[in-house]
Amino acid sequence: MNTPLLEVKNLTLQRGQTTLLRSVDWAVRPDEHWVIMGPNGCGKTSLLRSIFGLLTPTSGNLHLLGETYGETDWRELRCHLGLVSSALHAHVPAGETALDTVISGRYDQLDLWARPTPADIRAAHGLLRRLKLGKLAPRPWMVLSQGERQRVLIARALAAKPKVLVLDEPCAGLDPVARADFLASMEEMIQNAEGPALVLVTHHVEEITAGFTHALLLARGRTVARGALKATLNSAHLSQAFDRPLSVRRTKSGWHLKLPTSR
Repeated sequence: MNTPLLEVKNLTLQRGQTTLLRSVDWAVRPDEHWVIMGPNGCGKTSLLRSIFGLLTPTSGNLHLLGETYGETDWRELRCHLGLVSSALHAHVPAGETALDTVISGRYDQLDLWARPTPADIRAAHGLLRRLKLGKLAPRPWMVLSQGERQRVLIARALAAKPKVLVLDEPCAGLDPVARADFLASMEEMIQNAEGPALVLVTHHVEEITAGFTHALLLARGRTVARGALKATLNSAHLSQAFDRPLSVRRTKSGWHLKLPTSR
């Protein structure tokens, strides 16, 4: 059970004279749920694009389910990586129904063109009901709210039964109610013993729900801290990552961040 689902070893990514990532080590093991944090430009997006095979590392290794990047068909292997991101919204056809969007995840497609089977349809309906979206199945993408779209994308990602599910700033643009609904859905996934390992990329500690176990903090393409959440997500490490004095604390209601006012 200690074998990583996803592992990054000494990963360096350079483009021209710019180093986007430098010697990053990170691994996601079964039953671990990770938070990735850091300021804009810290390397979060570059790390995600690398693990999805969209950017080729300059040096280092990527491993997914025991397979090594460059030694296997990563396009096929990355089907075991799910992604929920507002960046996907523009690629879903306006007239596609929520049901078809969910089914498209089983075929690793955006804009479903495969002919779904009865099993596909049953599974998609089940996922929508699980996320309390059953009534949305026939509705076209164009009429769904931002929050509904994000939760439909969760169902779409789960349709492929991924081993690791990446949530890339999933609450961006959500109103407070939609954000609360999304976070509740996220925590339900964590509590499902048969669900995927989650990786939440966020700028906001308030979005870290109770089930997250580990954190990776980045700054300027380097690792600031990595490990168990309680030991990693603290004022000293966040202040170092964001290069500002920050105070973070955890209460029964969740995580809270305070930026001291200057005098």
